Amino acid sequence: MTLTYDRDIVAPGRARPSFPRMAVGVMGSAGGTLTEDVRERVRRLGAAIGRRGHTLITGACPGLPQEAVLTAKEHGGCVVGISPAHSVEEHVVKYRSPIRGYDVIIYTGNGLMGREIENIRSCDVVIFAGGRSGTLGEFAIAYEEGKIIGVLQSTGGIADHMDEILAIVNKKTDAVVCSNADPDSLMTQLELAYETRVLPARLLALRGRCPDGELDP
Repeated sequence: MTLTYDRDIVAPGRARPSFPRMAVGVMGSAGGTLTEDVRERVRRLGAAIGRRGHTLITGACPGLPQEAVLTAKEHGGCVVGISPAHSVEEHVVKYRSPIRGYDVIIYTGNGLMGREIENIRSCDVVIFAGGRSGTLGEFAIAYEEGKIIGVLQSTGGIADHMDEILAIVNKKTDAVVCSNADPDSLMTQLELAYETRVLPARLLALRGRCPDGELDP
């Protein structure tokens, strides 16, 4: 699926802007037992994100998110990491986290839990694969803030218990939850949700405004 943007929603007399890519977060297990089948499923997800021209965002951690990073990059995607560390040195030494495959790593200095809000809010859609307690916290933020959420089924962890989690939460938010075991099918669902629920409001906000921003008075 190719997303279509209304390029005419720009300020009069201005050149048409290059609208930002859809930012797709992949959150999931950074450790524990990760089978080859699960790794391969997440690699296929990363490839789909890159092939479709989206930006991949992760918590710049090892494990399943890094599997998606490497294949997204191989297929032409832009990859951004939101690190818990305050520097490259801390990222690599203290958090033992990867740097390979990233176009940009943002160093928040907020620690593992503290960076989760920046991580989720930077994404247009958030996909969960596998996952333990940290991933559950990211899901709670995404669900509470009404994000478009994807669940890559058959990856273990919280992803395979999402129906139970939603039943226990028993709370209505503006979140949309799409589930699928096939990475390409899941991406198609998420693109449709983004194009119908998120994109129109963003394009409306641009109407009549300069895409280069406006100087302070």
